[in-house]
Amino acid sequence: QVQLVESGGGLVQAGGSLRLSCAASGRTFSSYAMGWFRQAPGKAREFVACISRSGGRTSYADSVKGRFTISRDNAKNTVYLQMNSLKPEDTAVYYCAATDYALGYSAVDYAYWGQGTQVTVSS
Repeated sequence: QVQLVESGGGLVQAGGSLRLSCAASGRTFSSYAMGWFRQAPGKAREFVACISRSGGRTSYADSVKGRFTISRDNAKNTVYLQMNSLKPEDTAVYYCAATDYALGYSAVDYAYWGQGTQVTVSS
Protein backbone atom coordinates (compact mmCIF):
# COMPACT_ATOMS: atom_id res chain seq x y z
CA GLN A 1 0.00 0.00 0.00
CA VAL A 2 0.93 3.64 -0.34
CA GLN A 3 -0.21 6.67 1.64
CA LEU A 4 -0.45 10.05 -0.05
CA VAL A 5 -0.48 13.59 1.35
CA GLU A 6 -1.07 16.63 -0.86
CA SER A 7 0.17 20.12 -0.13
CA GLY A 8 0.65 23.46 -1.87
CA GLY A 9 -2.94 24.52 -2.39
CA GLY A 10 -4.13 28.02 -1.67
CA LEU A 11 -5.61 31.20 -3.08
CA VAL A 12 -4.18 32.67 -6.26
CA GLN A 13 -5.30 35.31 -8.74
CA ALA A 14 -6.28 34.39 -12.28
CA GLY A 15 -3.19 34.15 -14.46
CA GLY A 16 -1.02 33.14 -11.54
CA SER A 17 0.81 29.92 -10.79
CA LEU A 18 0.80 27.31 -8.09
CA ARG A 19 2.68 24.06 -7.54
CA LEU A 20 1.06 21.15 -5.78
CA SER A 21 3.06 18.38 -4.18
CA CYS A 22 2.05 14.88 -3.20
CA ALA A 23 4.31 13.04 -0.79
CA ALA A 24 4.05 9.26 -0.78
CA SER A 25 5.04 6.76 1.85
CA GLY A 26 6.87 3.51 1.32
CA ARG A 27 9.79 2.34 -0.76
CA THR A 28 7.74 1.17 -3.74
CA PHE A 29 6.57 4.58 -4.97
CA SER A 30 8.14 3.95 -8.36
CA SER A 31 5.89 0.93 -8.89
CA TYR A 32 2.82 3.17 -9.14
CA ALA A 33 1.65 5.38 -11.92
CA MET A 34 0.28 8.58 -10.42
CA GLY A 35 -2.60 10.86 -11.24
CA TRP A 36 -4.08 14.19 -10.29
CA PHE A 37 -7.83 14.71 -10.10
CA ARG A 38 -9.96 17.63 -9.03
CA GLN A 39 -13.46 18.07 -7.72
CA ALA A 40 -15.46 21.27 -7.58
CA PRO A 41 -18.50 21.61 -5.28
CA GLY A 42 -21.48 19.69 -6.62
CA LYS A 43 -19.48 18.19 -9.48
CA ALA A 44 -17.94 14.81 -10.17
CA ARG A 45 -14.27 14.11 -9.68
CA GLU A 46 -12.42 15.05 -12.87
CA PHE A 47 -9.22 13.69 -14.37
CA VAL A 48 -6.46 16.28 -14.63
CA ALA A 49 -3.18 14.54 -15.43
CA CYS A 50 -1.27 11.31 -14.96
CA ILE A 51 2.32 10.14 -15.18
CA SER A 52 3.87 6.73 -15.73
CA ARG A 53 6.00 4.88 -13.19
CA SER A 54 9.28 6.13 -14.60
CA GLY A 55 7.94 9.56 -15.48
CA GLY A 56 8.51 8.97 -19.17
CA ARG A 57 4.88 9.29 -20.23
CA THR A 58 2.32 11.89 -19.25
CA SER A 59 -1.25 12.65 -20.19
CA TYR A 60 -3.47 15.67 -19.58
CA ALA A 61 -7.08 16.64 -19.73
CA ASP A 62 -7.80 18.95 -22.64
CA SER A 63 -8.84 21.68 -20.22
CA VAL A 64 -5.33 21.93 -18.74
CA LYS A 65 -3.05 21.09 -21.68
CA GLY A 66 -0.37 23.69 -22.15
CA ARG A 67 -0.94 25.12 -18.68
CA PHE A 68 -0.31 22.27 -16.23
CA THR A 69 2.71 19.99 -15.96
CA ILE A 70 2.85 16.77 -13.98
CA SER A 71 6.22 15.45 -12.87
CA ARG A 72 7.68 13.08 -10.33
CA ASP A 73 10.85 12.57 -8.35
CA ASN A 74 11.00 8.92 -7.38
CA ALA A 75 14.04 9.50 -5.18
CA LYS A 76 11.90 11.86 -3.09
CA ASN A 77 8.69 9.80 -3.34
CA THR A 78 6.92 12.89 -4.60
CA VAL A 79 4.70 13.81 -7.53
CA TYR A 80 4.08 17.43 -8.54
CA LEU A 81 1.53 19.40 -10.45
CA GLN A 82 2.80 22.73 -11.74
CA MET A 83 -0.18 24.91 -12.60
CA ASN A 84 0.35 28.03 -14.70
CA SER A 85 -2.05 30.53 -16.22
CA LEU A 86 -4.66 29.58 -13.67
CA LYS A 87 -8.32 30.30 -14.38
CA PRO A 88 -11.28 30.62 -12.02
CA GLU A 89 -12.66 27.38 -13.45
CA ASP A 90 -9.59 25.59 -12.05
CA THR A 91 -10.98 26.16 -8.56
CA ALA A 92 -11.45 22.77 -6.91
CA VAL A 93 -10.10 20.36 -4.36
CA TYR A 94 -7.14 18.62 -5.97
CA TYR A 95 -6.33 15.01 -5.18
CA CYS A 96 -3.36 12.86 -6.02
CA ALA A 97 -3.84 9.14 -6.49
CA ALA A 98 -1.84 6.00 -7.20
CA THR A 99 -2.74 3.18 -9.56
CA ASP A 100 -1.42 -0.31 -10.16
CA TYR A 101 -2.11 0.10 -13.86
CA ALA A 102 0.49 1.48 -16.24
CA LEU A 103 -1.63 4.63 -16.64
CA GLY A 104 -5.10 5.58 -15.53
CA TYR A 105 -7.54 8.14 -16.87
CA SER A 106 -10.54 7.44 -14.65
CA ALA A 107 -10.96 7.66 -10.90
CA VAL A 108 -11.98 3.99 -10.79
CA ASP A 109 -8.48 3.04 -11.97
CA TYR A 110 -6.92 4.38 -8.77
CA ALA A 111 -6.87 2.45 -5.52
CA TYR A 112 -5.05 4.97 -3.31
CA TRP A 113 -5.95 8.61 -2.68
CA GLY A 114 -4.71 11.57 -0.73
CA GLN A 115 -6.92 13.80 1.39
CA GLY A 116 -7.00 16.65 -1.11
CA THR A 117 -5.82 20.24 -1.12
CA GLN A 118 -7.96 23.27 -1.94
CA VAL A 119 -7.06 25.48 -4.89
CA THR A 120 -9.02 28.70 -5.29
CA VAL A 121 -8.47 30.99 -8.26
CA SER A 122 -9.96 34.45 -7.97
CA SER A 123 -11.04 36.59 -10.91
